[in-house]
Amino acid sequence: MATTAPSLRQARSLDFRGMIGLSQELRNLWYLVQMVAPTDSAVLIHGETGTGKELLAKAIHEESSRCQGPFVRVNCAAMPAGLLESELFGHERGAFTGAVTQAAGRFERAHKGTLFLDEIGDLPLELQPKLLRALQEKEFERLGSSRTMRVDVRFIAATNQDLLRMVQEGRFRTDLFYRLNVFPIGIPPLRDRRLDIPPLVYHFVERFADRLNKSIDYISEEIIQALQKHDWPGNIRELQNLIERAVIMSSGSELRLPPLESRLAIQPCYAVKAETLVEAERDHILRVLNEAGGVIGGPKGAASRLGLPRTSLIYKMRRLGIDREKAKGTGNVPFQARGLESAMSAASL
Repeated sequence: MATTAPSLRQARSLDFRGMIGLSQELRNLWYLVQMVAPTDSAVLIHGETGTGKELLAKAIHEESSRCQGPFVRVNCAAMPAGLLESELFGHERGAFTGAVTQAAGRFERAHKGTLFLDEIGDLPLELQPKLLRALQEKEFERLGSSRTMRVDVRFIAATNQDLLRMVQEGRFRTDLFYRLNVFPIGIPPLRDRRLDIPPLVYHFVERFADRLNKSIDYISEEIIQALQKHDWPGNIRELQNLIERAVIMSSGSELRLPPLESRLAIQPCYAVKAETLVEAERDHILRVLNEAGGVIGGPKGAASRLGLPRTSLIYKMRRLGIDREKAKGTGNVPFQARGLESAMSAASL
């Protein structure tokens, strides 16, 4: 019989301004946040996609003396160079085609607060000198204006790229790199802080269960172990998306886990081989039977997990030609169950 993890209401974790976990790596990050937050020094956050760089930047802002001021985010990869320059520095009426009114840029909006430059490695090379001047002198001109404006802004930048290599390749200015890199902070990937996975799972399950009006009270220990053994190439964002999908697919009080993939891929909730609804239903029942060890009745049996009366499940099994004994073996395990077993046999903690 599968053991169960603690009730979601009993789960405990550390919560540092939304950064949730139990690992020493998370404690080290929080130590760095508390060290640099009271200053006005520039911070450069680097880490893989989905590790929570913006959350860390917000934590620095909220722990600083600027916490009552605005936190303004700019995604440097989200818009072309011409539009990005206007977004950063603003423009005057008539500065370019379509500029029918005067507009303040993100620098002005961040006055007395923090400007977060996300994906700074994607900042076009032609804009970098103007950004460097704004960082150093805290002054700039709107597009179409000759009037110099001064702002009081704290700068935090983030990237998932190797900026030093980009400097060596001539794709990022050396002076801008060193101006941003006053206080570098690296966020470890989720696979390097696996102790944070259980509390993150509890947190996301509670969030999505509440949002989707579901009641999920328990998570099996097997699921927690499988999640801790997964590589998480998409880091916390991948975990969050998986848990949301799991909550959607769960029909009872216990979390049901969709397949885990060790490579970046889009996987349907049912196997590709399930060409019809009948095959999809058969695969789903096989997976749940396998997870229940072939047990049909009882609180942990397949019928309870599927939200069906025992007699209804037996009828469906007969109609679909499902052999309960064979469902317990690996030969008849459907695609989803095989994916889970593969994940559980991956690299251990």
